[in-house]
Amino acid sequence: MTLYTRFATHLDAALDALVTAGDLPAGLDRANVTVEPPRDASHGDLATNAAMVLAKPASTNPRALADKIAEQLRKVEGVTEVSVAGPGFINLTLSDDVWRGELSTILTDADDYGRTAAGKRPTVNVEYVSANPTGPMHMGHCRGAVVGDALASLLEFAGHKVIREYYVNDAGGQVDTLARSVHLRYREALGEDIGPIPDGFYPGDYLLPIGQALAAEFGDKYVGAPEAEWLVLFRTRAVAAMLVLIKDDLALLGIHHDLFSSEAALQAAGKPEAAEADLRSRGLVYDGMLEAPKGETPEDWEPVMLPLFRSTQFGDDQDRPIKKSNGQWTYFGADLAYHYQKAQHADQLIDIWGADHAGTVKRITAAVAALTGGKTRFDVKLVQMVRLLRAGEPVKMSKRAGNFVTLADVVREVGKDVVRFTMLTRKSDAQMDFDFAKVVEASKDNPVFYVQYAHARIASLGRRAAEAGIICDQPDLSQLDTEDLALVKLAAQFPRIVETAAAHREPHRIAFYLYDLAATFHAQWNVGNDRPDRRFLIADNADLTCARLFLANAIGQIVRNGLSIMGVEAVQEMN
Repeated sequence: MTLYTRFATHLDAALDALVTAGDLPAGLDRANVTVEPPRDASHGDLATNAAMVLAKPASTNPRALADKIAEQLRKVEGVTEVSVAGPGFINLTLSDDVWRGELSTILTDADDYGRTAAGKRPTVNVEYVSANPTGPMHMGHCRGAVVGDALASLLEFAGHKVIREYYVNDAGGQVDTLARSVHLRYREALGEDIGPIPDGFYPGDYLLPIGQALAAEFGDKYVGAPEAEWLVLFRTRAVAAMLVLIKDDLALLGIHHDLFSSEAALQAAGKPEAAEADLRSRGLVYDGMLEAPKGETPEDWEPVMLPLFRSTQFGDDQDRPIKKSNGQWTYFGADLAYHYQKAQHADQLIDIWGADHAGTVKRITAAVAALTGGKTRFDVKLVQMVRLLRAGEPVKMSKRAGNFVTLADVVREVGKDVVRFTMLTRKSDAQMDFDFAKVVEASKDNPVFYVQYAHARIASLGRRAAEAGIICDQPDLSQLDTEDLALVKLAAQFPRIVETAAAHREPHRIAFYLYDLAATFHAQWNVGNDRPDRRFLIADNADLTCARLFLANAIGQIVRNGLSIMGVEAVQEMN
């Protein structure tokens, strides 16, 4: 049990004691009661809002309730001071031994420090990337891929079973266009001069191998054949080849999905019809006519009876058609069926979308609420595009890809870890610049370098201690003073950072925290440049050195745990 969970348990016991004494009613909702660091470190080590949260439902004065809670908390071992501030905030100061004990917990728990046991929480489906299978991954896909994968790892660390899913949009016009583009390359492979690639087709050279493979297999059988004879075949082969390409590209980032769900298979299995039937049975789909678009005259508007989903009952602006006038499913109708399928296998759903899909959030949120009776938590995380720069200048497009910069090219140039960490250095819905020069810069201004450098420095301490002949079997942690323990106080926050980041679906919080931890470690390291007594390694003081090595190793463990969630390696040395 980590420090914050332990003191949350002490607080619960204090509140239970007040209930037993008749000072607090039984059955009050404590869900919003927190134990966290105070905003001002001078106020103590921990703070709780318990009195502020419970006073109103308990029909009592928050300050008076705070005094009673404080009285109980003063009995807890390791608490040296309890004070009540303002209208009822309670601040606690802990003994140095409490922090030394947490230091030991960090290294005892090791890779599991801050982790919740697997399966303790609901199953979550995280759907991310889900790019159309029409070409290799490009940097427009990269940020959503990293955010989704890091979020999945974060939720697993926080005790959720996670399903990583990729939705393959292999039904519709874009894959037919892909098949026609491949047919051009097939004819080209057979020696035909196809001329410039027509507008609207996919021009990338990545289609050449598929055309060549089809030419080798079928010869000129489909050169002059009607489209109806080859479209499905070429589409199937092209999509399969694109998925191999996509999976290879994602693997360069260390991303592997558990499930690839096909839109075409979903429709072939009748899932949209099943979703419609379910909603109709509950009066949530009806046949009706949409209002004329704004600005259209009655002469321009031909009303058509369509099946409409009552999304306005769930907060949307208008009811939404699930089929077109030709009987085909709308994008919304297909997406509704897909979420219907996902909700049957998970308790919570998360979609990672590009910011250009913001307009569809309300309707899909409404659909999930309707399909699950409001029982399934559904979150959409919008991800802004990334602007690629090289020393401040926009990066040119890739000729091989046709009109974009490939993810593979970027990863091969700067490395997986740099790409992944950088994509998590801002909130996903904030604009981001990715400058090839800055992301590999060895400076404090580059979070990737700064955090990895902290871990490399810590790793170097062990090697240097061994070279100095210092052997640490049972470190005496009483050697650590208050200045040393400031690092422990920040390290001990890692479990609650994980909890908060998972609850808010925000993996960037891990990156922010690691940067703060690294900055604090570097600052403490640099103090030793002017004050030899503050150095981590003091050759003529083995006892103090061993205690500080123990401290540094604990910080290194936290860095490794955080980087593991982000999918980034904790390096042992940096050149």
